Amino acid sequence: MKFNKVIIFLFLIGIILIGYSQKTVWEHKHHKPDFTNVEKLMNKAIRDSVFPGAVLVIGNKDSIIYQKAFGHYTYDTSSPAMQLNTIFDLASVSKVVGTTTAAMMLYDEGKLKLDDKVIKYLPEFNNHGKDKITIRNLLLHNSGLPAFKKYYDVYNTEEEVINDIMNSELIYEPGSKYVYSDLGMITLQKVIERITGMGLDKFLEKKLFKPLGMNRTMYNPPDSLKNQCAPTEIDTFYRMRPLQGEVHDERAYMLHGVAGHAGLFSTGPDLAKFLRMMLNGGRLNGRAFIKISTIEQWTTNQSKQSTRGLGWDTKSREGYSSFGSLFSENSYGHTGYTGTSVWVNKDKQIFVILLTNRVYPTRKNRKIIKFRPVIHDAIYKALFNE
Repeated sequence: MKFNKVIIFLFLIGIILIGYSQKTVWEHKHHKPDFTNVEKLMNKAIRDSVFPGAVLVIGNKDSIIYQKAFGHYTYDTSSPAMQLNTIFDLASVSKVVGTTTAAMMLYDEGKLKLDDKVIKYLPEFNNHGKDKITIRNLLLHNSGLPAFKKYYDVYNTEEEVINDIMNSELIYEPGSKYVYSDLGMITLQKVIERITGMGLDKFLEKKLFKPLGMNRTMYNPPDSLKNQCAPTEIDTFYRMRPLQGEVHDERAYMLHGVAGHAGLFSTGPDLAKFLRMMLNGGRLNGRAFIKISTIEQWTTNQSKQSTRGLGWDTKSREGYSSFGSLFSENSYGHTGYTGTSVWVNKDKQIFVILLTNRVYPTRKNRKIIKFRPVIHDAIYKALFNE
C-alpha cells in the first residue's frame, strides 16, 4: 500500500515538472520577454487612429508566448472592447490559411500537381491562350490574369463573375512576370472545388478547421456571431451600410462570401493553432495535416521574379517589409487588406499574428503600412533582446 502511494506521489511530481518545463520552455532558452514597449506602441497606434482595435498573438510551436486585445470595435470608447476571441475579417490572409492550405493538402494526396494545366480541371478556362497556365502559375501570381476587376459595377450574380474570370483575356504571357492576382486565387478555388466536389468552405471546415479545433474560423459567420465580429468599413458606395460579420471585399461578397482570395473570418487564438501546426511540421495534437516537405517547399521563395513562395509570401529582400527589418529572410506569411497579418520566422521558430480593423470607418486610412514593420521590430527586440 505504501509502495503504491510512493508511485502515485512520484507520478504526480512528474506531471508537475513536465507542466513546469513546458510552461517555461521559452524562459529556459531565452530571457523572459518584456512586452512593455510593444504594448505602448499598440496603444499609441490606437490614439493615432491607425486602427480602432486589435488582437496581437505571439507564439512558437509549443505554446502561445503572448496574447492581448487592444482598443475597441470603433474609435468610440463606449463601443465593445476588443476581446481575444473577437472574430476578424481576414481579407487576403484567406489566400494562405484557406485556399493555399487546401491546395497543399490536395497536393499531398496526389490529387493536385503543380505543373498540371488549369484546363485539366476547368475545361471552360481554355480560351484566350489560358491553356498554358499551370497550378504553379496561379500560386506564384504569374499566370497572366489581371490583378482584379470591380465586377460589382457591371454584374449582379456569382455566375456572371465566375464566367467572366473563365473567359478573361490575359494581360501578359504566363510566367513572364509577377502580378498579384485575386482572379488567380478565385480560379484556384474553382480547381479545388472541382477536385473535391464540395465548396471550399465545406472542405476546409471538414479537413482543417474542425480537426484543429479552430471553432471560430469560418466563411460567412452566422447571425448569432455577427456582434462578436470586429466591424470593418462603413460602406458608402456599394452596400450602403456598416459592415460587420459580412465580408468586406466586394468580389468575395458577390461570390456569396466564399472566395479563393478573401472571405475567411477567424480569431487570434484560432490562427495560433494553425501556425503552431505549420511550425510542428504539419502536425498538431497527434494528427498530421500537411507533409513537412510540402510546408518547406511552399513557404520558400521560388524565384527572383518576386518574393512569393507557393501561395505564401516571403520577406522582401530589400526595402519595405511588413515583417520589419529584424526577422530573417527565412520567414513567410501574408497580409490582409482589412488590417490583418500572419508572419512566421522559420529561423527563430516563432509566429506573430496581428489582427486589426484598420478599414473602420474607411479604407482610406492606410497608416498601418508604416506601423506593421515598427511593431514587428519591437516584438523581435522583446523576444530576443537583440
